[in-house]
Amino acid sequence: MTAASVPDWTRGEPGVALQRCAGCAHVWYFRRGFCPACGREAPETFAAGGQGTVHAATLVHRAPDDAYRALAPYGLVLVELDEGPRMMAHAPADLAIGDRVVLGFREIAGRPLPYFQRSRPPGGADR
Repeated sequence: MTAASVPDWTRGEPGVALQRCAGCAHVWYFRRGFCPACGREAPETFAAGGQGTVHAATLVHRAPDDAYRALAPYGLVLVELDEGPRMMAHAPADLAIGDRVVLGFREIAGRPLPYFQRSRPPGGADR
């Protein structure tokens, strides 16, 4: 797929674009024209599956600007995606390290914002 054909929230579309190197198979988040591991050009761009595990979590009390002030306090998590890369996103304040999560999107200031929520295991229990 071409980078332009994969939806990505950084372009105002609900989706997360990952890239993979054809030479060394390294996968990364945030588009660039070369592999950060080996330097090979022309990486493959593909859509993230949208699932992962919380690697770190915090609660933000001071919003960076007016668009986020109404949300504070809000959760912010670092998630290791199932494909390997890590990404930061908003999340419920009660997520903890090790929680399995699924990616969704919320609109903030007219743009889609990545938002992880806890995955529900079979049976519907929270954890």
